Amino acid sequence: MIATALAVAFVVYSCKGKLSEAEKLDLSVTPVQTVWDMFFVQSENGRVKIRVEAPVMESYDHDSLKYEVFPEGLNVFGYSEDGMLETTIRSDNARHDKSSKGEKEIWKATGNVVVKNVIKNETMETDTLYWDQAAHEIYTDCYIKMYSPSGFMQGYGMRSDEMAENSVILRPFNSYGVVVRDSTEVTIDSINFIGPLLKK
Repeated sequence: MIATALAVAFVVYSCKGKLSEAEKLDLSVTPVQTVWDMFFVQSENGRVKIRVEAPVMESYDHDSLKYEVFPEGLNVFGYSEDGMLETTIRSDNARHDKSSKGEKEIWKATGNVVVKNVIKNETMETDTLYWDQAAHEIYTDCYIKMYSPSGFMQGYGMRSDEMAENSVILRPFNSYGVVVRDSTEVTIDSINFIGPLLKK
């Protein structure tokens, strides 16, 4: 009888210890799913439209928002109606947000984003790129460079259809020099600035 009571007490104590460990788990920063070597294909009427590949995908699920994070980069391949590879997008990091009802999906690619339209032989490079699946549009407000057979263009902000067939730079400027710094970097003129300087 005493042995049974001790066994029950041990089980209760062990469970209590495990529950306290579970209570320490922060679900807001813990993925509900992790996928390695992710491979995803979206098709329509038996025709492949988009192929997505990533070394790692982490899924998070909150009350009003579900999202996936791709911390080791993302590669997207878009195909034309006749099944030819038309567009590729690669980036160092990415995030895919979708509302709980699923009516809106936004992809955000960051870090050395390169968009290529294989058919038109055009390449775009930027810091950050958004893809609105519902609107079938890709866009950015960052500095962007565009290389094409007709020449080189650069500027700030770009809007295009999701296959990068009709890309428009919103605020172009001369193409004789190339900006090499990140367009999101903030600099302060320490000579003409009035006020406290930020600590580095």
